[in-house]
Amino acid sequence: MKLVNETGVEKEVKKGFSWTTLFFGMFVPLVRGDLKWAIIIFLIHALLAPFTFGIGNLIANIVFAVKYNGIYIRELREKGYRIEQNNSFQNAKIENNNK
Repeated sequence: MKLVNETGVEKEVKKGFSWTTLFFGMFVPLVRGDLKWAIIIFLIHALLAPFTFGIGNLIANIVFAVKYNGIYIRELREKGYRIEQNNSFQNAKIENNNK
Protein backbone atom coordinates (compact mmCIF):
# COMPACT_ATOMS: atom_id res chain seq x y z
CA MET A 1 0.00 0.00 0.00
CA LYS A 2 1.36 3.42 -0.91
CA LEU A 3 0.62 6.43 1.30
CA VAL A 4 1.24 10.02 0.19
CA ASN A 5 1.15 13.26 2.18
CA GLU A 6 0.25 16.78 0.98
CA THR A 7 3.85 17.59 -0.02
CA GLY A 8 4.11 14.46 -2.17
CA VAL A 9 6.25 12.36 0.18
CA GLU A 10 5.45 8.69 -0.49
CA LYS A 11 5.75 5.79 1.93
CA GLU A 12 5.33 2.18 0.87
CA VAL A 13 3.71 0.29 3.73
CA LYS A 14 2.89 -3.39 4.09
CA LYS A 15 -0.38 -4.53 5.60
CA GLY A 16 -0.85 -7.48 7.93
CA PHE A 17 1.78 -9.57 9.70
CA SER A 18 5.26 -8.01 9.94
CA TRP A 19 7.98 -10.63 9.65
CA THR A 20 10.63 -7.95 10.04
CA THR A 21 9.14 -6.88 13.38
CA LEU A 22 9.05 -10.51 14.49
CA PHE A 23 12.76 -10.98 13.82
CA PHE A 24 14.17 -7.50 14.44
CA GLY A 25 11.81 -6.06 17.08
CA MET A 26 12.39 -2.42 17.94
CA PHE A 27 14.75 -1.84 15.01
CA VAL A 28 11.86 -1.83 12.51
CA PRO A 29 10.16 1.30 13.91
CA LEU A 30 13.59 2.84 14.45
CA VAL A 31 14.49 2.43 10.76
CA ARG A 32 11.04 3.71 9.72
CA GLY A 33 11.57 6.84 11.82
CA ASP A 34 8.84 5.87 14.29
CA LEU A 35 10.78 6.75 17.43
CA LYS A 36 7.74 6.58 19.73
CA TRP A 37 7.06 2.90 19.00
CA ALA A 38 10.77 2.02 19.01
CA ILE A 39 10.97 3.34 22.58
CA ILE A 40 7.73 1.57 23.60
CA ILE A 41 8.96 -1.77 22.26
CA PHE A 42 12.37 -1.27 23.89
CA LEU A 43 10.79 -0.50 27.26
CA ILE A 44 8.50 -3.53 27.08
CA HIS A 45 11.48 -5.75 26.26
CA ALA A 46 13.55 -4.18 29.05
CA LEU A 47 10.76 -4.80 31.56
CA LEU A 48 9.97 -8.35 30.45
CA ALA A 49 13.47 -9.76 29.95
CA PRO A 50 14.61 -10.00 33.58
CA PHE A 51 11.42 -11.69 34.77
CA THR A 52 10.70 -14.12 31.93
CA PHE A 53 14.19 -15.20 30.82
CA GLY A 54 13.47 -13.96 27.29
CA ILE A 55 10.21 -15.83 26.76
CA GLY A 56 8.23 -12.64 27.38
CA ASN A 57 10.27 -10.90 24.68
CA LEU A 58 9.39 -13.62 22.19
CA ILE A 59 5.70 -13.24 23.02
CA ALA A 60 5.97 -9.44 22.79
CA ASN A 61 7.65 -9.75 19.37
CA ILE A 62 4.82 -11.97 18.14
CA VAL A 63 2.20 -9.50 19.39
CA PHE A 64 4.00 -6.55 17.79
CA ALA A 65 4.50 -8.51 14.55
CA VAL A 66 0.72 -8.92 14.33
CA LYS A 67 -0.14 -5.34 15.32
CA TYR A 68 2.69 -3.00 14.28
CA ASN A 69 1.95 -2.50 10.56
CA GLY A 70 -1.64 -1.52 11.38
CA ILE A 71 -0.45 0.87 14.09
CA TYR A 72 2.07 2.42 11.69
CA ILE A 73 -0.54 2.89 8.93
CA ARG A 74 -3.03 4.43 11.38
CA GLU A 75 -0.46 6.90 12.70
CA LEU A 76 0.61 7.90 9.18
CA ARG A 77 -3.05 8.51 8.30
CA GLU A 78 -3.40 10.68 11.42
CA LYS A 79 -0.37 12.68 10.27
CA GLY A 80 -2.10 13.51 6.99
CA TYR A 81 -0.99 10.69 4.72
CA ARG A 82 -3.62 9.32 2.38
CA ILE A 83 -3.82 6.14 0.35
CA GLU A 84 -2.66 6.76 -3.20
CA GLN A 85 -5.36 5.73 -5.64
CA ASN A 86 -3.24 5.48 -8.77
CA ASN A 87 -1.18 2.37 -8.19
CA SER A 88 -1.15 -0.51 -10.65
CA PHE A 89 -2.36 -3.17 -8.21
CA GLN A 90 -5.51 -1.24 -7.32
CA ASN A 91 -6.10 -0.38 -10.99
CA ALA A 92 -5.75 -4.05 -11.95
CA LYS A 93 -8.12 -5.04 -9.16
CA ILE A 94 -10.68 -2.46 -10.31
CA GLU A 95 -10.36 -3.61 -13.93
CA ASN A 96 -10.85 -7.27 -12.95
CA ASN A 97 -13.93 -6.41 -10.90
CA ASN A 98 -15.48 -4.54 -13.86
CA LYS A 99 -15.32 -7.59 -16.16
